[in-house]
Amino acid sequence: MSESDLYLHRGVSSSKSEVHKAIGSRDKGLFPGAFAQVLPDHLSGDPEACLLMHADGAGTKSSLAYLYWKETGDLNVFKGIAQDSLVMNLDDLGCVGAVTGFVLSNTIGRNKFLIPGEVIQAVIEGYSEVAARLAKEGIEIHMAGGETADLGDLVRTLIVDSTVAVRMKRKAVIDLGQVKPGMKLVGFASFGQARWETEYNSGIGSNGLTAARHDGLVHDYAQYYPESFAPEIPENLVYLGKNKITDPLAGTPLSVGQALLSPTRTYLPLIKSMIKEFGGEIKGLIHCSGGGQTKCVKFGQGIHWIKDNLIEPPPIFKRIQENNGYSLAEMLPVYNMGQRLEAVVSADMVAPVIALSKSLGILAQETGRLEASSGANHLSIFAQGEEIQFGA
Repeated sequence: MSESDLYLHRGVSSSKSEVHKAIGSRDKGLFPGAFAQVLPDHLSGDPEACLLMHADGAGTKSSLAYLYWKETGDLNVFKGIAQDSLVMNLDDLGCVGAVTGFVLSNTIGRNKFLIPGEVIQAVIEGYSEVAARLAKEGIEIHMAGGETADLGDLVRTLIVDSTVAVRMKRKAVIDLGQVKPGMKLVGFASFGQARWETEYNSGIGSNGLTAARHDGLVHDYAQYYPESFAPEIPENLVYLGKNKITDPLAGTPLSVGQALLSPTRTYLPLIKSMIKEFGGEIKGLIHCSGGGQTKCVKFGQGIHWIKDNLIEPPPIFKRIQENNGYSLAEMLPVYNMGQRLEAVVSADMVAPVIALSKSLGILAQETGRLEASSGANHLSIFAQGEEIQFGA
């Protein structure tokens, strides 16, 4: 069974085609081609300003955190879940050019029978700690409170979601819809240790965790922690893997569980630095989250996206692919594969952007280019000796 079929049988859609169809007719905002929706500043009425609001969360990574906590007793893992939930919003907004002045509200849904108050406390501390680290990078996040709901009838363990709002000048918006053939792609690694990180990051992010945990971890966990997955999932698709969460992940200082739970790296300090140094020379930014390495194909018009020099995937993605026999074509639309941010720049900006990124502790390299497409956008990826095509 392919990974896409496994996803569907586990109640997940990696393409979310029905969701995109449902929202297809909505107003796309002031910059229809931007990475996130940009709205007029309805609060002040300032014609030179705009508003952005984004909602996202840690997804099923919170269920994995629950399993890890039950096995190890380590409450700190829930601080990472707060970071996952926050960064999935911040980095989307960063791709439009918003880099400070964020207002954060969060929603925590828990099964009170299983999730005690100290877990909620760890999540809240996690938000505060991330905000404090980013404040040192000149990025302000204002905490606006939130809601914790006891939803034992609906939530099996824990859900951690965030909503982030920000106001910015319209002239500062990065409009990804304006990218053109002839421009270059620079990819930024999601793994390693950036200047603002306190430990090695596996690069996993917060996408594909349903597959990663079920296809990587041993079936014993199905018996020990049935609350960590939906009972509707066929038993033969639950925890099919070879690893315990405490097994070491070769090539990293982490266990398998720690690698799967590495807090999602925020690229905001890098984005902020690129905008400060290069301004309008940054033609587009792409957060390779939902859609993985195929995310780019949604942006621009008449673009043939070509990726022929992707960053070598770090150990966590190699483990997922090798242990479960997934093809590269199955991995690319689900996982960031080791580079969760891309910049579109002119050819003469490639070297300066790469140098800036490396000075902040993030590996970067030229990963591809944009060419003209005679029809709809499409994507060609050349990797691991294969050529794989994706449509818009």
